[in-house]
Amino acid sequence: MEGLEEEEKAEKIASWLKKIFGDQPIPKYEVNSRTTDILYHLSECNRARDRDISLVIEDLKQKAREYESEARYLQDLLMESVNLSFTSLSSIGSSYLNALVDSALVLETKDTSLASFIPAVNSLAADFFRNKARNEEMEVELNKLGKNLTATLILEKCLREDLKKEELHLSMEKAKVDRRISNIDFLKAKSDDLRLRIKAAEEQLSARGMDASLSHQSLMSLSENSMDAELTKKVDMMELLPDQSQRRFT
Repeated sequence: MEGLEEEEKAEKIASWLKKIFGDQPIPKYEVNSRTTDILYHLSECNRARDRDISLVIEDLKQKAREYESEARYLQDLLMESVNLSFTSLSSIGSSYLNALVDSALVLETKDTSLASFIPAVNSLAADFFRNKARNEEMEVELNKLGKNLTATLILEKCLREDLKKEELHLSMEKAKVDRRISNIDFLKAKSDDLRLRIKAAEEQLSARGMDASLSHQSLMSLSENSMDAELTKKVDMMELLPDQSQRRFT
């Protein structure tokens, strides 16, 4: 079954390609399941479109026959009623008649009677006013959108300026922080270097027989102790001052 379907597809594709290219040679293409499916789908779409076009053409032909029949009827009616034919009309009458026919075609009326023209004109006027109202609404919406767009652009400009200011401020703060970090790193390195030098100097002095009590740490401790002793002495003296004043008065 699948083989028969493939053969049927291939025959339909070949017939369709021959119809498309006519006397020209059909371009070569790789025959496989994918290209076969694609070409078959295109051929079916083309056939469906041709059928639709044929139906439209037949419908237009039918309408043309109806219009011709109605035109002959109207000509015969004019001849019978007022003995007037289209060829006997003046140029102005012919132009009026052509304008009437063109209006009927534009309005898509079934005939040129007032009963057909009035509803068609009313419908056209209603469409016009609806479109006019819709255009006015769209114009109002466009004005609103324009105002919103202007406000948005102004806000965007302000935000960009604020962003530039903040970026400049952040860059300046970053530079300050970088300088502080650099200074801290320098002071830390200097402190470490001084600590190593002091330690090396103490080790050298210790190796030369210097008393440990003369080291930097010991001297600092001694200085703190002497300051505490001096402070205690001053406090004691202040406590003795009231006793001496009492003795003078006695």
